Amino acid sequence: MSKACAKCGGRMEQGFTLDHTDGGGRSVTSWVEGAPQKGWFGWISLRGKRKFEVQAWRCPRCFLLENYAPE
Repeated sequence: MSKACAKCGGRMEQGFTLDHTDGGGRSVTSWVEGAPQKGWFGWISLRGKRKFEVQAWRCPRCFLLENYAPE
């Protein structure tokens, strides 16, 4: 799949944004519906919320970054 940059028309490159966990793990950033709500111990509660991994696209010409969270 190829995307054209909305800013300069260049060819976008697919990538991803990386999250680092407290235990040293790594994961792909996710989009979560609704406003953040704190749960136990101050952690953000995800109960009952839809969650989607974020896809990132970058233009090597103008450096525009676009993020998408498809179902």
